[in-house]
Amino acid sequence: MKIGIACGGTGGHIFPGLATATALRQQGHEVVLWLTGKDIEQTALAGWDGPVERVSFGGLAPLLSWRHLVVVWQLGQAVRRCRAALRRQRVQVLLAMGSYASVAPVWAARSLRIPVVLHEANVIPGRAVRWLSRWAAAVAIGFAETRSHLHHPRLVLTGMPSRPPDSQAPGEGAVPWHQLAADCFTVLVMGGSRGARHLNACASVAMANLHRQGHKVQVIHLSGLAEEQAIRAYYLQAGVRHLVCGFLHDMPQAYRRAALAVCRAGAATCAELAAYAVPALLVPYPRATHQHQLANARAVAAAGAADLRLEAELDSAWLTNYLARQLAEADRLAGMRQAARRRHQGQAAESLAALVLAVGNGR
Repeated sequence: MKIGIACGGTGGHIFPGLATATALRQQGHEVVLWLTGKDIEQTALAGWDGPVERVSFGGLAPLLSWRHLVVVWQLGQAVRRCRAALRRQRVQVLLAMGSYASVAPVWAARSLRIPVVLHEANVIPGRAVRWLSRWAAAVAIGFAETRSHLHHPRLVLTGMPSRPPDSQAPGEGAVPWHQLAADCFTVLVMGGSRGARHLNACASVAMANLHRQGHKVQVIHLSGLAEEQAIRAYYLQAGVRHLVCGFLHDMPQAYRRAALAVCRAGAATCAELAAYAVPALLVPYPRATHQHQLANARAVAAAGAADLRLEAELDSAWLTNYLARQLAEADRLAGMRQAARRRHQGQAAESLAALVLAVGNGR
């Protein structure tokens, strides 16, 4: 079967799309990825050898705004290009991973009577999924809590596909993992695929404070490309054992080494924390649409797998004290690790792939 997967936008859409594409290709199906052409997509796609379609679309806009007229025109052009590409690629079913990048491909597929499966990764559905779900044959969800926020006759809990354990990209073998010690408490700091300035600043100062206090700690810090050099220089000056990367494909290595993560609460991150049973302090992105990261974080925290701290309440002094407490509470971290393991839905990519194939076969 020929399957299109619209997964452009951010790492939180691309990596689950890639995981599902891998599951489908392993079963002998053809997959074409639909992206928007952003730089982050190029970085994330390293190692992908399948076909890619790129359709640029600037996103949704408020109905009563001048930009709405521009967006309507852009959407019309994008749908026209998508229709032509769907015909050329002979796509039989479309999986859309839920970002604004799904809108044009889904509309084009609908106009060509190609069945559509949507995937909503977050607890609270985004505008794109709410709007597009009326035309979807099925909607897959990553959190059971989403059932309270989205109604559809075929709502299927598949879980959130996470990147495969062999996701290291070609040329990334130079990551200097040897800089880390085996006997240090390792904190994994992640601000998402674009980084997070406030989280970066608080975490780096907190790690330096712990080091000065004599704690045996080290950090794997995924800073985002813009702040990579500055964060690395800070740790060098502070004498903190560190591994700083602007972007990292080989996340399994990072998760396996982490005793605790300090990170955002995107759906992909929450799924990967569960997959590798990593306890976390979740700091939701405060400007996320409908506060969806806050809802994700609350669901994970309610399961006992994470703690939650709002960004407005986060500072380096509080984070220093929090991390110092975790260093002294091994039993609590072990309990969080067990709770994370219970949350893991290990066959999410395979479950989503099975749903896509069922819809494609008219079931």
